[in-house]
Amino acid sequence: MKVLFCGTPDFAIPSLNAILEADYDVVAVITQPDRKRGRGHKMTPCAVKEFALEKGLIVHSFDRIRNKENVEFLRNLDFDVMVTAAYGQILSQRILDIPLHGCINVHGSLLPKYRGPAPIQWVIINGEDKTGITTMLTERGVDCGDILLQKETEILPDEAAGELFERLSVMGGEVLVETLNSLTEGTLTPTPQDHDNATHFPMLKKEDGKIDFHKSAKEIKDLIRGVNPWPGAYLTLGRDVLKVWRASIIDEKATSRPATIVSCDAKTGIIINTQDQQICLEEIQFAGKRRMDSKIALCGREIDSSQVID
Repeated sequence: MKVLFCGTPDFAIPSLNAILEADYDVVAVITQPDRKRGRGHKMTPCAVKEFALEKGLIVHSFDRIRNKENVEFLRNLDFDVMVTAAYGQILSQRILDIPLHGCINVHGSLLPKYRGPAPIQWVIINGEDKTGITTMLTERGVDCGDILLQKETEILPDEAAGELFERLSVMGGEVLVETLNSLTEGTLTPTPQDHDNATHFPMLKKEDGKIDFHKSAKEIKDLIRGVNPWPGAYLTLGRDVLKVWRASIIDEKATSRPATIVSCDAKTGIIINTQDQQICLEEIQFAGKRRMDSKIALCGREIDSSQVID
């Protein structure tokens, strides 16, 4: 079974590594082109490209994989199945028709729930207690192809999106190998998705991280977990924009209207009223500073504790 692998960020590396360790023949790796990154805006390869080159694999990068010349290039490659994992470009029908066994996608949710580009973040933001990995046959449309295999996992109560991202990336590799093994053995049975029960969520934007303290304490905590590490939860305290990395719910009812500060000092940290309970911002980051425990961050810093947060 000859595999053409398409992927870009860290999430895709365990999938690529898993099929290599399972002795599948990866004929080439397709990634997004190098991008300018960091303060120096230096052209930098994506995570999958760096990993693939370290493994001695052939790597190709296309600005637009659907261009006619790129489609013809793919037609001339000798491969049986295409695998995508967080590749980041939409494949045309002409591309999907090339491999004999189609295109298998590794998706970080239990489809048909949480279609879209950011399922791992949204599943936490929405307070779900379970998620998983789905391998599916790629079709035209967004994550709507037939399901091949699924594996479920619980979301831990304090797990942030970055931590779940790492767990699911490893699980993705495991499920992908199971899928390819079943394909090789001829035991794979695609199952159509229940489109009536499908949900779709968009790519996150920076403003999605703004905390609304008029919501419940659980909703706020889930948001903080779900946007950690990107785009990051934040609020404005006076002139300071404060990033929030970790929070806990205090088992007390709100003492006044939502978004009012209960306490804000080096002894208690930052405690704020929500719609129903109080929430403690345990790990924070002031602009230009490193992230730290809120009690330590507030040492020597005066903040007006009578203000209401917008």
